[in-house]
Amino acid sequence: MSRNVAITAEMLHKWDKRHVWHPFTQMQDWERDKQIVIEKGEGCWLIDTDGNRYLDGVASMWTNVHGHCRRELNDALKAQVDRLEHSTLLGLGSEQSIILAARLAEITPHGLDRFFYSDNGSTAMEVAVKMAYQYNVHKGRPEKSRFVTFSNAYHGDTLGAVSIGGIDIYHTTFKPLMFETFQAPAPYCYRCELGCSKDSCGFNCVNALQKIMEEHCNSIAALVIEPLLQGAGGMIVQPAGFLKRIRELCDRYEILMIADEVATGFGRTGEMFACNHEDVIPDIMALSKGIAAGYLPLAVTVTTDKIYSAFMGEYSELKTFFHGHTFTGNPLACAVGLRSLELFEEDNLLEELKHKIVRLSDRLNDVALLKHIGDIRQCGMAAGIELVENREARTEYPWEQKIGIKVCLEARRRGLFLRPLGNTIVIFPPLVISDSELDFLLDVVEESICLVTE
Repeated sequence: MSRNVAITAEMLHKWDKRHVWHPFTQMQDWERDKQIVIEKGEGCWLIDTDGNRYLDGVASMWTNVHGHCRRELNDALKAQVDRLEHSTLLGLGSEQSIILAARLAEITPHGLDRFFYSDNGSTAMEVAVKMAYQYNVHKGRPEKSRFVTFSNAYHGDTLGAVSIGGIDIYHTTFKPLMFETFQAPAPYCYRCELGCSKDSCGFNCVNALQKIMEEHCNSIAALVIEPLLQGAGGMIVQPAGFLKRIRELCDRYEILMIADEVATGFGRTGEMFACNHEDVIPDIMALSKGIAAGYLPLAVTVTTDKIYSAFMGEYSELKTFFHGHTFTGNPLACAVGLRSLELFEEDNLLEELKHKIVRLSDRLNDVALLKHIGDIRQCGMAAGIELVENREARTEYPWEQKIGIKVCLEARRRGLFLRPLGNTIVIFPPLVISDSELDFLLDVVEESICLVTE
């Protein structure tokens, strides 16, 4: 194809269906149905090849913080690309990755100040799993090779990340390739797997976890948790105090705690990190998504000097952490990440979020009155609206009916882009969303649910 050929919207649609395999998408449906192709972004809005505008209700897969094409971030990227596009961290230092690590060390929970770069949430969790195991090997405990995970958990799609996940529809296919874990019940209070009532439960899921730890602590390297919010599991919010109890149990049984803050980090919960809400300091923390404000792939796995020091030794001892990625610490991504952190301060973003979180909560209370709403869960600027066929019986819609997808398609026709998790409608907008845009989002969600379910 000649570079001089004018590429039309029709050509893009045709080539997309012919060549692009989309993630988490049944491509038979994709090829059959009419789709949209995005070519521009402005603030919280996406613009397709026909000029139609859509409010980005999922922050472009939970990554966007300051809006699309934010001038300050664009300028930081342009300035860096004229200086250096990429240089490896294997055997060299890189200016932007060094500065970003130093800046992150000022805001991460106390003691978490050793940063291992990668490029997305899955790889950050792969690093965490391998780091936790190899740490125990170096401490003379190679038998501590197992991991405690939670039902409904999602930590990414690489095989290590899949192994510590707990969502059958995503993970069962790959079971022959996965390593075994000890799976504890997650506090999904609306549909408690232990049959407990939210009003009378005394953290029975924690008691079940404690039993696992008591019996198997000598073989457990680490526990893996999404603090406060299980995102892909359906925006499942943990009750207050749960996270702190988990930290206490990990300390008691000498088990490392890995916090997956890939989705919850960088302001999403109202604090810079979800762990801050309960003053919890994990041993290892994975960060991605919002770290580069949705601009470029970037991730870090953060740990303590205690863990870092266990990998120190003579070259011949083979204590090196044998893990790495080609684009680790990419200068372009790091430059944007640095400017993003500055924007948090310049825009007073965390403070500005407080009234938006309340506004979102108030509007969700109105949506909760609809007869096919089973449960609404909110954590900061993230929420899930679980749709049910029968509210009193909590009867789920058969997944084959694609109710969540139908609601999101109706919202799209009204200028709002959403992507569901089964029968749960996800609300996860850019953090800079305005009050009027937030109202528009909730208006459309409410209208779309009514049209599809009534």
